[in-house]
Amino acid sequence: MLRLSALYRFPLKSGKGETLNQVSLDKLGLDGDRRWMLVDEASGRFLTQRAVAKMSQLSALWNADGGLTLSAPDYSPIDIALPDSDADLRGVTIWRDTLRVPDAGDAAGAWVSEFIGKPTRLVQVPLDRARTTQAGYGKDDDQVAFADGFPLLLIGQASLEDLSSKVGRPLEMLRFRPNLVIEGSEAYAEDSWKRIRIGDVEFRVVKSCSRCILTTIDPQTGERSEDREPLATLQKYRTEADGAMFGQNLVNDGNGRLEVGMSVTILE
Repeated sequence: MLRLSALYRFPLKSGKGETLNQVSLDKLGLDGDRRWMLVDEASGRFLTQRAVAKMSQLSALWNADGGLTLSAPDYSPIDIALPDSDADLRGVTIWRDTLRVPDAGDAAGAWVSEFIGKPTRLVQVPLDRARTTQAGYGKDDDQVAFADGFPLLLIGQASLEDLSSKVGRPLEMLRFRPNLVIEGSEAYAEDSWKRIRIGDVEFRVVKSCSRCILTTIDPQTGERSEDREPLATLQKYRTEADGAMFGQNLVNDGNGRLEVGMSVTILE
């Protein structure tokens, strides 16, 4: 039997993840997932662990009112209110997308600038300012917050175990930053899924996930592995035209609620 074995939310793009037992879904995926992002103050370009590895030590807890609490080692926590969706809009760039989204204000900006080490701003994306998903996949009206391309990422537990055995050491699931982990399937079974249902919510599997150098960063310490693992191993046996693939991007059709332990049904 297939079951949902873990749920993770990442309130701040490229910040630490939250482990959840249950969560609601809206049009942009898990409620509160990747709705906040750090950008370079001058250019508006997004910042991630790819260039700023210390972001792996930045804890961001999503609050029920949509606000955020940021903390990091040697830094006092700061509570940040959800900004008005039309106030203090800032032009930002994430990959090839440009959009105008609310800025979280000067106090938040000062805190993240000190942590990053250069002028930085914190921004938030409301539902009505979300991006459309990567062209050529899914439906024209599919939307995404600040995740790279799609609202949700799914990984099979057996796939991680297979990769760990090939690398020769246990790998943390959080290296791959999934939202949903499925238990009970064979390794890489998710590659062949097209539609699934968890609880009352149906999901479309739209695209395999291409992996990058971020997978080599230890989610606990923020240090990069000298042997470039697990990316080096993935590149040996999971490489396609778009890169080394691991996990599947999903779009949820409709809202609902997920809870760890729910059964998973393969519809197609």
